[in-house]
Amino acid sequence: MKSKFLVLMILTGIAILSFAAPLKIGFIFVGPINDNGWTQAQYDGGVVAIQKAFGNQVQIKYIENVPEGAASLNVLRSLASQGYKLIYATSFGYMDQVIQAAKEFPNTIFEMCSGYATSTNLGEYFGAMEQARYLSGLVAGAMTKTNKIGFVAAYPTPEVVRGIDAFTLGVRSVNPKATVQVVWTYTWYDPPTEKEAALSLINSGCDVLAQHQDSPAAVQAAQQKGIYAIGYDSPNMGQFGPNAYLTAPIWNWAAFYVPNVQSVLNGTWKTSFYYGNMADGLVQLAPMSNLVPDQVQKLVNAMENEIKLGKFNPFEGPIYDQSGKLMIPAGQSATLDQLLSIQWFVQGVIGKISNQ
Repeated sequence: MKSKFLVLMILTGIAILSFAAPLKIGFIFVGPINDNGWTQAQYDGGVVAIQKAFGNQVQIKYIENVPEGAASLNVLRSLASQGYKLIYATSFGYMDQVIQAAKEFPNTIFEMCSGYATSTNLGEYFGAMEQARYLSGLVAGAMTKTNKIGFVAAYPTPEVVRGIDAFTLGVRSVNPKATVQVVWTYTWYDPPTEKEAALSLINSGCDVLAQHQDSPAAVQAAQQKGIYAIGYDSPNMGQFGPNAYLTAPIWNWAAFYVPNVQSVLNGTWKTSFYYGNMADGLVQLAPMSNLVPDQVQKLVNAMENEIKLGKFNPFEGPIYDQSGKLMIPAGQSATLDQLLSIQWFVQGVIGKISNQ
């Protein structure tokens, strides 16, 4: 007979919750699990990887297309009320509701992706995608002929702004004349809107597109118009633009989820802010396609090695904002707190940070 008891230990003021198997795990996703982007990467690295690693030690439920904001609170409450003792909220817009749910269900562990609030039963997790974004910028900067690169962007959150900045820093490190033009869609997953934004950038003269969107619409637009594209989240995007796709900054979420679940099963989980990187495998650059010349691939691979060894930081100064103001002096690097709250564009970005 399986034990159903909960052990709550307080060590050095931090709550550590331990549950007997089978551990009931819940996921809420902002999009569909077959979006070929963010949600599919979360599903594959989370639900699929956890089930494969732990088998009948876990029982997993996932809910797709959960709207961000107030509506998500009832979904979180429902999962917790059904006995799901480890709940993952996988998008920034759930944060306020996760904070509230964690207060209401102190014997449930909540993990929030891409937020910044922690408590005794609420942890945060994300990763240094700026590293892979920088590398993809090297590719884009080397491949453009017009020196106009487009970026189809979701919302002006620090995560997205940080990615655009890192990408642009990579672009201009190999091509100082190139610019990155940003168009906001105010969507995470809306293929028609994202394709329209991509086409507007192409029509303005951009010959390489990058994106922070969950669908492959920008890659499809690039394929249609005969230009290059850099995807995001998943290497699956390459199939939508075989004559356009160059590479993609991608997530390997299993690098976080599997050890995190193991810590809960072991009774060693405690609240933390996990920020993975390329060295620990959470953040990756997808294999570059044959469209990328060998010399460019060698450059990117060499820089990736420098990043993994801790010898290079994309946000090492001097770095200036769009107005020419020095934001990060020479010899200094942006702190994690600065990166997590960044709301300024670097030189070379065309566009404004606007909440409509």
